[in-house]
Amino acid sequence: MFTKILIANRGEIAIRIIRACKEMGISTVAVYSQADKESLHTALADQAVCVGGARADDSYLDGKRIVSAALATGAQAIHPGYGFLSENAEFAQLCRQYGLTFIGPSAEIISKMGDKEAARKLMRENGVPVTPGTDVLEGPEEALKAAKSIGYPVMIKASAGGGGKGIRLVERPEDLERSFRTACAEAEKAFGDGRLYMEKYLAPAKHIEVQLLADHDGNIVCLGERECSIQKNHQKLIEESPSPGVNPETREKLVQAATSAARAAGYVNAGTVEFLMDKSGKFYFMEMNTRLQVEHPVTELVTGVDIVKWQIRIAAGVPLDFTQKDIQLQGAAIECRINATKSSRVEFFHPPGGPWVRFDTFLYQGCDISPYYDSMLGKLIVYSSTRGEAIRKMQSALCELLIDGVENNIEEQIDIVRDRRFRAGDYYTDFIKYFNPKDKG
Repeated sequence: MFTKILIANRGEIAIRIIRACKEMGISTVAVYSQADKESLHTALADQAVCVGGARADDSYLDGKRIVSAALATGAQAIHPGYGFLSENAEFAQLCRQYGLTFIGPSAEIISKMGDKEAARKLMRENGVPVTPGTDVLEGPEEALKAAKSIGYPVMIKASAGGGGKGIRLVERPEDLERSFRTACAEAEKAFGDGRLYMEKYLAPAKHIEVQLLADHDGNIVCLGERECSIQKNHQKLIEESPSPGVNPETREKLVQAATSAARAAGYVNAGTVEFLMDKSGKFYFMEMNTRLQVEHPVTELVTGVDIVKWQIRIAAGVPLDFTQKDIQLQGAAIECRINATKSSRVEFFHPPGGPWVRFDTFLYQGCDISPYYDSMLGKLIVYSSTRGEAIRKMQSALCELLIDGVENNIEEQIDIVRDRRFRAGDYYTDFIKYFNPKDKG
C-alpha cells in the first residue's frame, strides 16, 4: 500500500480524497495555484506545494509541474480526482514514466475510451447497444447527408469530448452547418481535437449511468445505477440512486451491459458507463468516463462501498473482496450541485445538519470564490430509507443551507425538488426546457 499520495486537484474533491487517505493512514500532498493559497485543501493535507499561477493552464493542468511536486515530496502515487488531468492519457503516461502510480486506468485505456467514436465502435463489436449514429464526420456536407439518413433531430458531438463541450442539438437541416462549425471550434478549443460524430437524438430519454469497479485480476463489480437526467446546458444539476425509472429487470440488463463494456475495454479501477434510456426501457451506450464522477457519493450511500478508497486499493494491486452478488441497493440518496452564478467572497456560511445530511465543500466564511475554475461550490447529499423521505430531507437541507455574499443556485434547486415531475420520478433530460417553478403539484 502507498504511504504518500499527491492529490492533483482542488476544492471539494481534493478534500474528499485527503479524508479517505487519512482514514487509510496515508500521508497526503496537496498542490495549489497562487489563487488557491488559502484554500481549505492546502490546510488539510500533510504537505502543500504551489505549482503555478491562477490559471488552470499554469497550475492544475501542468502535468510536468505536478509530477515534479510528487517526486520532490516523495509521493508514490497521484490521485487526479475529476476534471483537470483525470482523463488525460499523456499525464497518466507521464506518471508511469517517472515511476509514479496514476490512481485510475492506464493511459492506453483512457485514450481508447476517450475517443468517443472509437469507444462506440468497440461497444458495437461487443454486443453493447449503441445509439444510432455515425463515425467521425469529414465536414458539414457529410453531416447533412448523415442527418438526412438518421432523421432529425440529431446530436453533434465531439469525439474527444466531455463535460458538455462540443455538443449541439440540431432540429432542422438549415441549422446543421452552423452548429457543426460551432461545435468543431468549441471542441478544438476545449480538447485540441475538433473531430465530430453524430447520434440520433432520443427524446424523451433518461440519462442513466452505471458505476463500476474493476481490479487487476479481472474482477468487475457494478454498484448500481445513478439517475442524472436533471441537466442544464448539458451539465448535471441533480443526481440520485437508485433511479426511479429503472426496474429490477432493466437494472440487471444495465449491469450486464456495463460489465461487457468494461471487459471489452480491459478496464481497471473505477469507471462509469453512461446510457440513454427511452420510455420503453431500451437503453443505449453513450460513453465511458474513466475517472471518479462528481456524483459518486450517492452510490456510496446506497451500497456502503467507499469508491475513493477502492480506487486507491486497486491502484496498489489489492483485489476486490466482494462480488456482484454482494451489492444490494439500500434506501435512496440524492445529490444537488450548488453552483456559484457569480464569483465573490463568502460573507456568511452555514451548512445544513442532521442524520444522513452532508455538504461536501471547500467553503468557509471569508473565503474568496475564484473566477478561474469550475463554478461548483459544493454538493449537498442526503440519504433516507425511501425516495419520498430523501426528497423531503433534501428540501429541508436546501432551505437550511446559507451561502451569503456569493450568488448561487440554491433557490433553483429548491424549486426543482419541489416540482411535481421530479417528485414522481417522471422526468427526462429535457426537464429544464419545460421547468416551471410554480408547478409543485
